Amino acid sequence: MSPRSPRQSAPVLGGAGLPGPGGGGGGWGVPGPSGALAERVSARMERVEERLRASVTSSDRLADSTSRHLVEAGGKRVRPLLVLLAAELGDGTAPEVLEAAAVVELTHLATLYHDDVMDSAPLRRGAPAAQRVWGNNVAILTGDLLFARASRLVAALGPDAVEIQAATFERLVLGQLHETVGPADDEDPVAHYLQVLSDKTGSLIATSALFGAMFGGCDQQVRDVVVAYGERVGVAFQLADDVLDLLGDESGKQAGTDLREQVPTLPVLLARDAAAAGDAAAAAAVALLDGPLEGDDELAAAVAALRALPSTEVARSRAQHCAQQAVDALAPLPETDAREAMAAFAAAIADRTR
Repeated sequence: MSPRSPRQSAPVLGGAGLPGPGGGGGGWGVPGPSGALAERVSARMERVEERLRASVTSSDRLADSTSRHLVEAGGKRVRPLLVLLAAELGDGTAPEVLEAAAVVELTHLATLYHDDVMDSAPLRRGAPAAQRVWGNNVAILTGDLLFARASRLVAALGPDAVEIQAATFERLVLGQLHETVGPADDEDPVAHYLQVLSDKTGSLIATSALFGAMFGGCDQQVRDVVVAYGERVGVAFQLADDVLDLLGDESGKQAGTDLREQVPTLPVLLARDAAAAGDAAAAAAVALLDGPLEGDDELAAAVAALRALPSTEVARSRAQHCAQQAVDALAPLPETDAREAMAAFAAAIADRTR
């Protein structure tokens, strides 16, 4: 781990943490040292929220209902918030910034419809997952519809934005493909997993930062900096999720949801490595993980066994290390409130409790 913890970055101000609308957000939780910046970004996030709702509105009753499902369920809105923060490195008032923020969140929402079908997830953001309400086919088609809506918005932002969006979409699909197939026999499972996280999560978060800097009028050097930053923030975000799956979270999500759905996480992969190396406690935990987890008692036993291993703290440390790498990537930028806010954003991502 880096000698300097991301907790030493600027404190989170302006709200109750990262969660946004719906589901207990209590404000946008805009990080940074400046109350003025927090007020500006919070006001623009409200406009992004309006833009999102307008973008999913449809005259077709079914499409309108299915498309609104996850928008109205709320969420952290990490990606559009990052667009607005990165834009503060330049001109955050540019109207294209709000459109770009809506694009990245629509893209993210579209992937969630598809992910929930592939994972057979029962809940999303505290609400029944779309496929539980309308079935797999409708959920998949709704995800496709949101990709189409995002494409229409990004087309108005110009060919460079379209090219970036297409490259990001390619990485999202490749990440999901590689996660679905799993590592090759001669591939390190942990390295494979971290690459999946980079593609599935890091790519869109990096694009969010890039769109903010790009439409805020920043030069190429700044754009390159925020892309490197966003890639590391994305991996930190997902590694923090891995830890939260074992601890439960403040939103009431049951601990062990990923374990029950047999989603590979870093603590599980590290435990398997330790078991293969002869660690008896890790081997016992892996035996529980590979057994039936349908019952709550079996799941709780597996969670407790895995939580007791060093792999959980190693995963937490890696999340914080990635967040610190993101903060370090910002070093070439001038010391401004916007840079401080982005540093605090990375720290909040790694240390969040939901």
